[in-house]
Amino acid sequence: MKKWLPLIIIGVLIFALVRWGISINNTMVDMKGQAEKSWANVESSYQRRNDLIGNLVKTVQGAADFEKNTLTEVINARAKATSTTIDAGNLTPQKMAAFQQAQAGLTSALSKLMVVVERYPDLKANQNFLQLQNQLEGTENRINVERNRFNTSAGDYNIYIQKIPKNFIASLAGFEKMSLYASDKGADKAPDVNFDFNKKE
Repeated sequence: MKKWLPLIIIGVLIFALVRWGISINNTMVDMKGQAEKSWANVESSYQRRNDLIGNLVKTVQGAADFEKNTLTEVINARAKATSTTIDAGNLTPQKMAAFQQAQAGLTSALSKLMVVVERYPDLKANQNFLQLQNQLEGTENRINVERNRFNTSAGDYNIYIQKIPKNFIASLAGFEKMSLYASDKGADKAPDVNFDFNKKE
């Protein structure tokens, strides 16, 4: 029995080490999955905004003599933002930067459109605009919330996989850092998409 004791001890240690490794691996899977789910919510919120802007464009297109260049800019920016998506499992810094740039371009074009709308009393009195005001403002706030949630989930995951000795398992299992959503200038508040057309000129 004594001659088997060292082998038994080694076997128990190996078993414990394997169980520990599996537990760490599963935790990484769970944390990465949560971060990817959070990213899906970010994209869903942006898609909601794109859909609302699509409705806005249709409303504006019905206005007589509306500035075509401004409207075209919004249409093109929306098309670029809609086509720029990222696989949640492949959030590279380059792809994240491209996504942010596309969304920022749409925000800028939308802001210009709102300035131009001020010159059109009929549009300012349009009930569709009043409804879109609340919906777009709510969506912008939701985007900010979802981006923060994603950064929290992805940030926790990134920290976890870099800690010793978990980083060895992460390296062996192919777990890599996820890019975070960088804050844009003025990102502490939702973009100004105010359609308050009842204010006094």
